[in-house]
Amino acid sequence: MEKYLPKEIENKWQQKWKNDPSIYAADDLSTNEKKYILDMFPYPSGDGLHIGHVESYTATDIISRYFRMKGFNVLHPQGWDAFGLPAENFAIKTGVHPSETTKKAIANFTKQINSLGFSYDWSREINTSDPGYYKWTQWIFLQLYKNGFAYKKKAKVNWCPSCKTVLANEQVIDGKCERCNSEVIQKDLEQWFFRITDFIENKGETIGLLNGLEKVDWPDSTKAAQRNWIGKSEGTQFGFRIKDSEEAIEVYTTRVDTAFGITYVVVAPEHPVISNLKSKISNFAEVEKYLIEAQNKTELERTELQKEKTGVRLEGVEVINPFTGEAVPLFVADYVLGGYGTGAVMAVPAHDERDYAFAKKYNLAIKEVVSGGDISKQAFTDDGVLINSSDYTGLDSAEARQKMADWLEKENVGKKKVNYRLRDWLVSRQRYWGAPIPIIYCEDCGAVPVPENDLPVVLPTDVDFKPTGESPLVNSKTFHEVNCPSCGKKAKREVDTMDTFVCSSWYYFRYADPKNADEFAASEKINKWLPVDLYVGGAEHTVLHLLYARFFTKALHHLGYLDFDEPFSKLRHQGIILAEDGNKMSKSKGNVVNPDTVVAEVGADVLRMYEMFMGPLEDMKPWSTQGIVGIVRFLEKIWKLQEKISDGQLPENGKNKALIHKTIKKVTDNIESFRYNTAISSLMILVNAFEKEKEIAAGDFEALVAMISPFAPHIAEELWEKLGHQTSVTKAEWPKADAELMKEEEVEMVVQVNGKVRERLMIAPDVTEDEAKETALESEKVKAFTQGKEIKKIIFVPGKLINIVVD
Repeated sequence: MEKYLPKEIENKWQQKWKNDPSIYAADDLSTNEKKYILDMFPYPSGDGLHIGHVESYTATDIISRYFRMKGFNVLHPQGWDAFGLPAENFAIKTGVHPSETTKKAIANFTKQINSLGFSYDWSREINTSDPGYYKWTQWIFLQLYKNGFAYKKKAKVNWCPSCKTVLANEQVIDGKCERCNSEVIQKDLEQWFFRITDFIENKGETIGLLNGLEKVDWPDSTKAAQRNWIGKSEGTQFGFRIKDSEEAIEVYTTRVDTAFGITYVVVAPEHPVISNLKSKISNFAEVEKYLIEAQNKTELERTELQKEKTGVRLEGVEVINPFTGEAVPLFVADYVLGGYGTGAVMAVPAHDERDYAFAKKYNLAIKEVVSGGDISKQAFTDDGVLINSSDYTGLDSAEARQKMADWLEKENVGKKKVNYRLRDWLVSRQRYWGAPIPIIYCEDCGAVPVPENDLPVVLPTDVDFKPTGESPLVNSKTFHEVNCPSCGKKAKREVDTMDTFVCSSWYYFRYADPKNADEFAASEKINKWLPVDLYVGGAEHTVLHLLYARFFTKALHHLGYLDFDEPFSKLRHQGIILAEDGNKMSKSKGNVVNPDTVVAEVGADVLRMYEMFMGPLEDMKPWSTQGIVGIVRFLEKIWKLQEKISDGQLPENGKNKALIHKTIKKVTDNIESFRYNTAISSLMILVNAFEKEKEIAAGDFEALVAMISPFAPHIAEELWEKLGHQTSVTKAEWPKADAELMKEEEVEMVVQVNGKVRERLMIAPDVTEDEAKETALESEKVKAFTQGKEIKKIIFVPGKLINIVVD
């Protein structure tokens, strides 16, 4: 028999698949039940495919191949998230246009992907930097704008001085740019936003971002992260009247039960009350100096918990606690942010750690109003029973919150209110390589949307990519040669481009109808394929892409374009593959595993199967050279089993009939539940059993080949062909497990006497307890330990064990 040569086999079958692209194509006309299996599409970087891509893409490929064999009409597409800063920064460094570098990167990615045998429907390939694609990105922007969900305003924004562009809050990690790790600063700029906050709760018939999480099959950790990012809190908002003034300051709190312990109030440096009361503030020069210092700090610097809090008292100004009628001092402090809540907080040092530290620093009063702690040592922040709280004394915190909120509403000085941490999505970027925002500015008409018939607004090529702090499109001559669509006078285009997350927030719709020039996707095709049945990608996108994609789906549902409001019915994350030394892979450490190298050395089937065998898909796990050798040997074993195929009429499912059908069931269940590592373990057990046989029935070997085909498609296709089949194994029917044949003819039963094994008997798996007892007691080996002794009891575990307890 010829040797197993993976390189030759894989090249052969990859060429066959390339020559017959219909083999993996989804059928828009088929009436078979659909399955839409999707990867988070890659950014085509110059570095090429990495080992993490292989992990997630193999996972979706396995289940796509499996569902095809089960008779489903499978949509499994791939495309490119092609806009973005890396290509632009490379262009700045080399002078090569980003479209050229992106084109080369896509060609390399495609070659690498195909070398791994992934069964993508390439007829639906998309590229977000293609004008035919971003025409519809711009169209969706216009629908949001025309319906009030896109707006422009001046705001304090996150600015990366290295990338020279604005970042959304979600793109700032620990005060640094998530892409280049530079310290982020604050700037005041006119920027475009999407009203994602409009969809936190239900909007008409559209289920909101919070409630929608209840109806999707996503990891609990991902749902929790989105809920935390949205940050819903239920509390009370009420006013503090400024002493000797008609003006009031609103605060929001979730702990109104502590209101009798308020000893001061704090406003953010941005709060308008400071300028309004300038004439009353006797130390305004000191206050003004503090305001200037605060302007130069980032939000993270201002709110970092471990940093000492600073502030300045507004001398000459006091505010009135509505519950007690007492006047308390007013401070300005930069740990309070003007853009969050009301921009002011009530301070209760006895029951808030931050307020406690501030009060100690400035020698302010600390009043205990909730029992249970020792405020001489630290703040007591738990619920408890109220003390020193007038008529509310003796109530527990929860009851007090309700009664105090009711009193505020009755007195018309406050109300119950829900607040959220989530802010609207900032989408404008001062960079070149992105989709232009389709707005025109006219001196007479103001901001005017580009007419839909004039889309796409094509990205110009006559620009210098070097970032200056404003979009490079400012310097394009051709881009600005435009007339106002409303009045016809000379006008200027918006020069900012869109955040690349806008492009990736709707791409999954386009796969349903990628060639449509008249709409983003035809409704009948959206209804056929969407929502996505299974989505796989990294957990790092939890509060970026995944939240934004949900917002787009909900907005389009609200506007009547969709019949559903959640894009991804089922979501799974792959874990990180670590280097062999247990550290994160990085070029600087020289511990990166290159998938091209592995494929060249041992073949694509081995790499695919090994990454699935390393452990549960979602787990973090280290690479192991020894482990990959084990998979090489496993596939070689399968190859050699050809020698054992019977030429005669050997009955199928002979000695191993129960094991074969148990394996079919296990592999089937494991694939559908994403337990690929245990599916491979089951296949290994079956192969080892076959190895011990002199002959294997052809039908049994066919079942094995069919089961390995989703994991190792190249060797499976070759073996399938050698078995005499004229069509691809992907067209074969998935093996069915027979419940009757899963029953073993005999099983081993352990017989113990007083807990010690004295005999092993082969019995029928469905033997009754009485029959098992009789068989065990008749054994000569057992009699030697039971004869002449009183049997006190017999413990029976069906099909496994009998323990005879004697005196």
